Amino acid sequence: MKRTRCLFVAASALVWVLLAACPSLALRSFMMEPDTGVYGVTRLVEAREHDTLLDIAREFGLGYNQIVAANPGIDPWVPREGSLVRLPLTFVPPRERPDTGIVVNLAEMRLYYFFSNGGHDFFFTAPIGIGREGYLTELGEYAVKSKTANPTWVVPESIRREEPDLPAQVPPGPDNPLGDFAFRLSRNLYAIHGTNKPWGVGRRVSHGCIRMYPEDVGALYPLVPVGARVLVVYEPVKFGWADGKLWVQVFEDFDGRLGNQLARVMDEVLYYETAIGPLELDRAALDRALAEKSGVPMAVARPRKE
Repeated sequence: MKRTRCLFVAASALVWVLLAACPSLALRSFMMEPDTGVYGVTRLVEAREHDTLLDIAREFGLGYNQIVAANPGIDPWVPREGSLVRLPLTFVPPRERPDTGIVVNLAEMRLYYFFSNGGHDFFFTAPIGIGREGYLTELGEYAVKSKTANPTWVVPESIRREEPDLPAQVPPGPDNPLGDFAFRLSRNLYAIHGTNKPWGVGRRVSHGCIRMYPEDVGALYPLVPVGARVLVVYEPVKFGWADGKLWVQVFEDFDGRLGNQLARVMDEVLYYETAIGPLELDRAALDRALAEKSGVPMAVARPRKE
């Protein structure tokens, strides 16, 4: 029997209808608020007999990378029964985002879909698998060129050269690596799609396409129209203001693009000080966040007391 998992469902008739089957979905839904840059709650669950961290990750809408980074002392394949597993279910939306459309944050291995309804702004979010070393998706703006249910995989020549035993096409079914749904992007043969290997979500395993859990891409498929904007970004360090504090969320900079992370954080502190006023920095919390790279947001600064 699965542990209870609830989604935050915003007070919108359309969103309620879309998520009426929410117990079967791993997509997380949030209504955006003007003064909040951090959403969700990090929580703990007990590992049960025969659990792996991959099982728990999928049950709660997380990728392999997120749950392993948040639980460095736990064996991901054989967690001790009864051990407490931290679920990093707190999210800082990417800074660069459209009013309506998808943002793929490669460093976080997470997808966000932003949209408006009934005068409110919302986002859905789900974990993803991304390109392996040498095949990372090119950063920039795309559009959803087409979307297909039960897609046929036309195997690119570059992949057939690596794996000559592959056929030219793979029909729909359990052997199709595209899964049950696919969004074709506007360039470079990239796609956002399901998978027949869900263990690859939260890992660098593809040739540049974006993989989602089958239940996630199935939930997203009716929501995202052809022509929707898709931004592919790389944000290993994200910032959000909430509860009168500046929060930082740090992921591994696996592609080595960020440079000096501390300098990046201090630039952000200066940015907030310009808007809010002098801040008191919690250097111990900041050093811990930068060292652990757990993906769990930590409060690192607050307004300085006079």
